[in-house]
Amino acid sequence: MRRLRVLLVDDHDRVRAGVRALLRPLSDFEVVGEADDGAQAVALAQRLKPDVVLMDVSMPSMDGIEATRRIHALDPSIRVVVVTASCGREREAYGAGAAGHVLKDARPDELIGSLRHAHA
Repeated sequence: MRRLRVLLVDDHDRVRAGVRALLRPLSDFEVVGEADDGAQAVALAQRLKPDVVLMDVSMPSMDGIEATRRIHALDPSIRVVVVTASCGREREAYGAGAAGHVLKDARPDELIGSLRHAHA
């Protein structure tokens, strides 16, 4: 079985470490890279060609909405799931090409499900 290749994007190391720890024991996921800002996410997505990007919306430099827009323009087959702290920017994210969204306080099974759903 082919593993779902995931790029994690968040400006907080602890958040990325937590998601990485959540996905590590799952046989159908592989974290292929991590970025701490939108510009780095775009460059890594272009180079690594992940199946799904888990993208924080609020980041310095280039936010997740703009990074989603650029990734989608480069390769629409890369699915982006945006992570927001609260409801409100989902419409903007979908307009930029996001395939899904999840709240930061989502249960682990919701986060995993959103990645699987976006890829399906």
